[in-house]
Amino acid sequence: MYFVSDRSGWWNLYRWNRLEVEAVAPIAGECAAEPWELGYASYGFLDDGRIVMAVQEGPQHRLVVVEADGIVRPVDLPYTSIKPYLAVRGTTVALIGSSPTAAPQVALVDLADTDPEVEVLARPEHAGLDGAGVSTPAELRVRVANGREVLALVYPPTGAAAAWQAPVVVRAHPGPTASCLLRLDWQAQFFTSRGFAVVDVDYLGSTGYGRVFRESLYGRWGLDDVGDCAEVAGHLLSTGRAVPGQVFIRGASAGGYTALHAVAQSGPFAAATAVSAIVDPDRWAQTVPRFQRAHAMRLRGGAGRVRAADVQRPVLLIHGTADEVAVIENVRDLAEDLTSLGMAPEVLLLADVGHYVASSHRAGAALEAELAHYHSVMAAAATHQRGYTEASGSR
Repeated sequence: MYFVSDRSGWWNLYRWNRLEVEAVAPIAGECAAEPWELGYASYGFLDDGRIVMAVQEGPQHRLVVVEADGIVRPVDLPYTSIKPYLAVRGTTVALIGSSPTAAPQVALVDLADTDPEVEVLARPEHAGLDGAGVSTPAELRVRVANGREVLALVYPPTGAAAAWQAPVVVRAHPGPTASCLLRLDWQAQFFTSRGFAVVDVDYLGSTGYGRVFRESLYGRWGLDDVGDCAEVAGHLLSTGRAVPGQVFIRGASAGGYTALHAVAQSGPFAAATAVSAIVDPDRWAQTVPRFQRAHAMRLRGGAGRVRAADVQRPVLLIHGTADEVAVIENVRDLAEDLTSLGMAPEVLLLADVGHYVASSHRAGAALEAELAHYHSVMAAAATHQRGYTEASGSR
């Protein structure tokens, strides 16, 4: 019997031979995705006895083959992101792969030879793009509290010069045990094509860095994830990449919780966008799908519920009315409390949309609202600065 376990500190493949558990191929990487959905398949068996696996190391995936003698052989592919849905027939594996300049595509990889052939079966329109037409991310590593290192993917404004400076949108991924992915991201391109830089942060708790890193967020949610995002934003400000007063944070689901707590304290962020946000971890632990509840229960105990009285910066709340994971009542209550305190948020409620706004028919409207939110904050800051300058000059 084959199974995946993280007993070594990494999600690796093991087998039970009826006498003992054996490690099939010890790898300092994740051979399984964060368990936020069912039906994943990150490995499969070729009919010649070899095993093919997708391995995640930080934000990047690779495909490997475990030979009969246990040697792990990497497979050279044009993909940096592989979805955990491998399907095997004979010596061929079907996968969904993508890269920073290629949208996800279905491909067959013939593993009969050491130099495999890749046959693309289906690709979306504009799946392959000229690198000059999109913003491609660069890795950024930032030292944070206790000497830890946090990795971020930085998308500069499309077509920007090497010494760019721009408004920045910091994105906190969902989960919170998901991760940044090195693939073509149309949401990022939406903002980079409009003069923004986008920064994805693999904060403490992310998958791709081992169990210790992932579980270190337990009991610290809303604290260390926020701190890591703020440290990355601070680094971009100190190095002259980000425009002061024009650094924003956004997140969906658990990332929305991070974004809200980031503006509930002093820091580098001028505003936040929270999509399908978790507001109260205790209530979320009761509404999350049952197989995820043990994880949700262990995350609690950090920053706690988002309290309107703590929020210090403008907020945009985007939420589907049919969301059964992060119930809309919590968001409505937060919006009412903020309004009563004179901090009325912008609110976009999406009728009949569930938890996953980005894949809904209202995804475009949500992005346009988010862009308008940032422009509004920037315009208000500019007006305030002009008024201050004129008042100072009249003295």
